[in-house]
Amino acid sequence: MIKFLDLQKINVAHQQEIEERLLQTFRSGWYLLGNEVKTFEQNLKHYLDAEEVIGVANGLDALRLILRGYIEMGVMQPGDEVIVPANTYIASILAISDNGLVPVLIEPDLHTYNVDIDKIEEKITAKTKAVMIVHLYGRVVWSEELLALANKHQLKIIEDNAQAIGAEWNGVKTGNLGDAAGFSFYPGKNLGALGDGGAVSCKDAELGKVIRALANYGSNQKYVNIYKGLNSRLDELHAAALDVKLKYIDAENDRRRAIAKRYIAEINNESIILPEQPETGAEHVWHLFVIRTENREKLQAFLTDNGVQTLIHYPVPPHKQQCYSELNHFIFPITEKIHEEVLSLPISPVMEDEEVTTITKILNQFSC
Repeated sequence: MIKFLDLQKINVAHQQEIEERLLQTFRSGWYLLGNEVKTFEQNLKHYLDAEEVIGVANGLDALRLILRGYIEMGVMQPGDEVIVPANTYIASILAISDNGLVPVLIEPDLHTYNVDIDKIEEKITAKTKAVMIVHLYGRVVWSEELLALANKHQLKIIEDNAQAIGAEWNGVKTGNLGDAAGFSFYPGKNLGALGDGGAVSCKDAELGKVIRALANYGSNQKYVNIYKGLNSRLDELHAAALDVKLKYIDAENDRRRAIAKRYIAEINNESIILPEQPETGAEHVWHLFVIRTENREKLQAFLTDNGVQTLIHYPVPPHKQQCYSELNHFIFPITEKIHEEVLSLPISPVMEDEEVTTITKILNQFSC
């Protein structure tokens, strides 16, 4: 079986360096808010060319804390609206509603799977305070028109960068395009920890200060709490492993691009819709290689029978989830079409060329 993602193989590629750093951390006797987190934050800050980076517990918390930070600063208040793509993973929307803010869902572009920027302005009201863009599957969503729109309506642009670390727009990395960004280091991400982990990057030093306190029980001085905060801290062991792997992220993203290029060139089956290749390779880091077909269940079963593991990201859109019953009446035909047809193929920096060849041959043999 060709695994969808061989996490063990990905981490074993860096085994010696990671083990050395973990042993060093273990022996230090300091496991939270220590030198490993500080080092990783500084290195990620340098990599992104960001103003601030704060390590947090996971990607959902990263987005929650950005919005909570803006609320504490008076930039937003409960009841305000945040525009967000309808076809994102539910974490983007959970972060909004968890802060008492209102998610306003926008349809994506069927060709890029990212939010359709042309549909944003019609949804802006007096209560709209931010646009949360999601670089879905690893592809950048950005434009001068988006920036102009945000400036015109005085909106914050928040990046959900859980899937696109290392991607660039005109030489600027995702995570440093908007006002603030949330990162996920879930093990399966392009930069994955050995468990959960996340980070916030932002351009506003004051926002960074507020978020750092919020993530530490609302405190920036022991036993002095200025906010009703959270416990959301990146631990030393995960930071140590992430700092090792950060050095290799660009090379590993390049390998993903090479595999995606082969898939696009070699899959030749009229019943399979391939993802669009951006004009410049830097705009996509291919966290996921997502195809579409009207016969998804049949195709997935065919691939499984032929020894290829696939996943569906994501079978049920957020507005159809039970937890968002207040959104169940909405109809988003493009979003629903995507969620009914997408299928993710194996892609990772440790895939062998022979595995790519096998998968493309099997796909080309598929018949509706």
